[in-house]
Amino acid sequence: MAEIIIRNAGKTYGKTTIMQGIDLHIHNGEFVVILGPSGCGKSSLLRMIAGLEDISTGEIEIAGTVVNGLEPRERGCAMVFQNYALYPHMTVAENIGYALKVARVPKAERLARVAATASSVGLGDFLDRRPGQLSGGQRQRVAMARAIIREPKVFLFDEPLSNLDAKLRVQMRHEIRRIHNQIKATSVFVTHDQHEGMTLADRLVVMNKGTIEQIGTPAEIYDHPASLYVAGFIGSPAMNMLPGTYRSNRRGVLLESGAFVPVALTSELGDAALVQVGVRPEHAELVLPGTGTFDARVDVVEELGPARLCNLMLEDIPVSVLTDGRPDLRSGTVVGVRLDLDRLHLYDATSGRRVQTGAHVPLQAMAAQTI
Repeated sequence: MAEIIIRNAGKTYGKTTIMQGIDLHIHNGEFVVILGPSGCGKSSLLRMIAGLEDISTGEIEIAGTVVNGLEPRERGCAMVFQNYALYPHMTVAENIGYALKVARVPKAERLARVAATASSVGLGDFLDRRPGQLSGGQRQRVAMARAIIREPKVFLFDEPLSNLDAKLRVQMRHEIRRIHNQIKATSVFVTHDQHEGMTLADRLVVMNKGTIEQIGTPAEIYDHPASLYVAGFIGSPAMNMLPGTYRSNRRGVLLESGAFVPVALTSELGDAALVQVGVRPEHAELVLPGTGTFDARVDVVEELGPARLCNLMLEDIPVSVLTDGRPDLRSGTVVGVRLDLDRLHLYDATSGRRVQTGAHVPLQAMAAQTI
């Protein structure tokens, strides 16, 4: 096991800065997922840890050693790539054991370790096959076994499931997490898929435009997204965002639609400040018109099996409500929407940062006040 400490890391190409100010401490045996859209710098950061790309500023420490000047083979990392990178002319056994062969491990020991490693990833019956005779999931297991057999300090995963179909991705997520729990190595996994991040990670690192937006457990980031960016990126269906103006004398937000939403602040916000009120679709419910926080008109209802996603329009602002049952709603119907005021998120529209958490001001206490 090994901890990874990244201090003020940056990456530039010529005069273009693609990453800056990266500070990250990954603990021994931890599974950390670096999550973000294409172009945010997550793969570059992973490759800098592996030594496949030079670090322009700052330093990277692995197991107590600063590795900026070390070659990839000297860092104790094993990397699993998106495209598997298997040798097509070699059998599964030869692919898995290739690193041991290069290291001149005696043949008997090499064969025993190959068999044990292949068995751990469910490939014991496929040792004589070549990559072209395997499914995508089996090839990915070979790539993982090839990394495991080296007994590295650190496992690095560069979007390894992107080429698999949806069902197989779910299976491989479970397999990767099972193997991590079994071998207890430090793992860093890069993906743009929030479902992979939420299900695999001990901690998530959410990146945006070459910087870190937020670090936390999946539950922390889902329940308390620190910025508009994180709030919009994490969650499916996406969080609703309702623009409005903060009213300090009333301790709440006047939405553009005219509805009033009471909120509790944990930081200063000036009167008449432009804000965004965030609420997840599962934290809103449909009620009779005139009895909720506001009324909205039904646009499209999506069937999700055990539930339905009701897409509404609050004037020209889309609002989604996730229902537990299957309400019979037709397009154009006016419904009431009641927000769970304990689950609201408030963001400064200018800075994009979170300015609210905690208990709400009871809606009934505001009922007698006029807008």
